Amino acid sequence: MPRKVWLLVIAMIINVTGSSFLWPFNTIYIHNHLGKSLSVAGMALLINSLAGVIGNLVGGIMFDKMGGYKSILSGIVITLSAVTGLVFFHDWPLYVVWLGMIGLGSGMVFPSMYAMVGAVWPEGGRRAFNAMYIGQNVGVAVGSALGGLVASFRIDYIFLANLTLYFVFFIIALIGFKDMQVTVDKVEKKVEKGSWKLTSSLQALLVMCVAYAICWIAYVQWQVTISAHMQDLDISLRSYSLLWTVNGALIVLAQPVVTAFIRRFNRSLKQQILIGTSIFIVSFLVVGQAEQFSMFMIGMLILTIGEMFVWPAVPTIANELAPEGKIGFYQGVVNSAATGGRMLGPWLGGLIVDLYNIQVLFMVLMVMLLVAMAAASLYDHKLKAKQAEEKIAV
Repeated sequence: MPRKVWLLVIAMIINVTGSSFLWPFNTIYIHNHLGKSLSVAGMALLINSLAGVIGNLVGGIMFDKMGGYKSILSGIVITLSAVTGLVFFHDWPLYVVWLGMIGLGSGMVFPSMYAMVGAVWPEGGRRAFNAMYIGQNVGVAVGSALGGLVASFRIDYIFLANLTLYFVFFIIALIGFKDMQVTVDKVEKKVEKGSWKLTSSLQALLVMCVAYAICWIAYVQWQVTISAHMQDLDISLRSYSLLWTVNGALIVLAQPVVTAFIRRFNRSLKQQILIGTSIFIVSFLVVGQAEQFSMFMIGMLILTIGEMFVWPAVPTIANELAPEGKIGFYQGVVNSAATGGRMLGPWLGGLIVDLYNIQVLFMVLMVMLLVAMAAASLYDHKLKAKQAEEKIAV
């Protein structure tokens, strides 16, 4: 990989390691330490994710207008300010204010980094986005492992750890990304007239984003309702954080195997997503029967295999669908879909568990994942039809 891609991957590792000190414990902290219900905790995370949706779109548009350097630094400064506030004032309701700012700032960063890796290594194709995905999950593994250790001493120490890592990320971006601005400017092309309209490529992206958002609604339950469910079963925080450590470590070790499988059997991006989503369903079938930590671990292992098929494929599809000068916007839309899933997931999951029970939630999730598979199957139907018409016309 080019040196600039390596720098982006390293920065992604630092960024996600910092955030991984916080996000697995948000629900636990709000529910167990601030004394709020699961539905209220879900609402707090909904605010965080709603701000993230806005941040994703803003960050993607800023990338197209100003380049990745300024958009990434802007997001980091907002996040760093919020994390600093969280260190000193983490009681209710200020906790929610900081979560909203963190969602906005970090939301601006992610689409810009994915758009930047596509711009600096356009010939990389899937490899560029796989590298970013692996880097992201190295951060999840390291951050979750260290976060569980820190939280076992005192849970509010995770705020200080989060601040430290974000400051390191800021320094790396400030110094290391400056030279990339020139490269991105060279790659950016003139925006096509009318490219803001609902084109067939944008329609295809939006349909795929429906599937992507549903997958995230299901996935995020591991961070929200399943984490609280494990606490009710007297499974320790350290054991819970171990699940995410294994998740990240397995991705780093097994992603090359998954990639080789996809190449060996010549699987398209659509098939890749359908396989991964079906594996998600199997994981929830397993965890629905779990009462011991070992079964939760098996469910997590299955879930991790599924996400290795789905998560890298969607940004790659966005990169392929994006017209000239719109790579940032398309990545922003994709990240907004993921953030929207993370936004609705905590609220929906908490509401269903509060009104019914977690078994009902698992059944609802499996039906939703079947809907996601249908959307993923049909996302490019109109686009292919239009391309066929254009060929005939020529």
